[in-house]
Amino acid sequence: MRKIPVTEAVGSVLCHDITRVIPGKDQYPAYKKGKVISQEDIPGLKDLGKENVFVWDSDPDIVHEDDAALRLAEHACGPGLMWAEPRQGRLNIKARNKGLFKVRVEQLSLVNNLEDVIFASLHNNRVVEKDQTVAGTRIIPLTIPINKLDKAEKLCSTPAPLFEIKEFIPYKIGLITSGNEVYKGRIPDAFYPLIRQKIKPFEAELLEQVLVPDDSELIAQEIEKFIEKGAELIFITGGMSVDADDVTPAGIKATGADIVFYGAPVLPGSQFMLAYLGQVPICGVPGGALYARRTTFDLLLPRIMAGDRINRAEVMALGHGGLCEECEVCRYPVCSFGKSI
Repeated sequence: MRKIPVTEAVGSVLCHDITRVIPGKDQYPAYKKGKVISQEDIPGLKDLGKENVFVWDSDPDIVHEDDAALRLAEHACGPGLMWAEPRQGRLNIKARNKGLFKVRVEQLSLVNNLEDVIFASLHNNRVVEKDQTVAGTRIIPLTIPINKLDKAEKLCSTPAPLFEIKEFIPYKIGLITSGNEVYKGRIPDAFYPLIRQKIKPFEAELLEQVLVPDDSELIAQEIEKFIEKGAELIFITGGMSVDADDVTPAGIKATGADIVFYGAPVLPGSQFMLAYLGQVPICGVPGGALYARRTTFDLLLPRIMAGDRINRAEVMALGHGGLCEECEVCRYPVCSFGKSI
């Protein structure tokens, strides 16, 4: 690559896009990489403020920005991702299908700490739609030494690719609703339509709803019955607060399940409980899910539906960003709620 005056560039090959910006309206490449500069191009280049241009001289040890972006994407993208052709050095990475976008956050930081290489992405554990742009990459200069690019490629793919999309699993779900007031018919149950609404985007199957009184032994028995029937995920609604009659946590514990947490640093939804009985997740869903638009349930459900095995440390980290601002117009997930990093 050589820098030469525009007036001396006739017949040379332009090695980068030159952008025209229309303030407040648009920007586009007025002259594209690979163009052979003609005498007629000189006035237009000068109108764009270009007194000098970069022209391409082949060098096996130097990689152009567009080629570098393609190579970075090839190493950074795991299952479920695709990418478009670079434009002015920038390459967009898109979701091939709907799913849970996963980012290896610490590995991403290592890559971005390299000089001249950048990736920008959506947050880890974001639900994304097919064809949605989830990340982008480019090098900062017009070219990059091949040894520096080799190092970046290795960091992008080791120990695994930076990004992937996990498809959602169409789980068979059992729903247990506890509470004497519902079991005895004193008030109607409001959780069944809510749960159906929450799982609809994941195309899961709700096997059945069972109503039980405030009895921890009966709750444990119904959990075990559902697993015998083939349930792969169990929700228990009601009985999650600290009232004397609220015994759902005790019922979950009575099964011998591995309790990940009871109580999350998230508001609303702090009295959520997550446990695993073997490979089956069991979720104790607090009453706050009935009135609040977004709670702990909404933060963890996509990960559960993607087959993630959630640990306590990850949930405790949600405290940073775990306060819902309860905006008049809810824009979740395009907001800070649940974004621990």
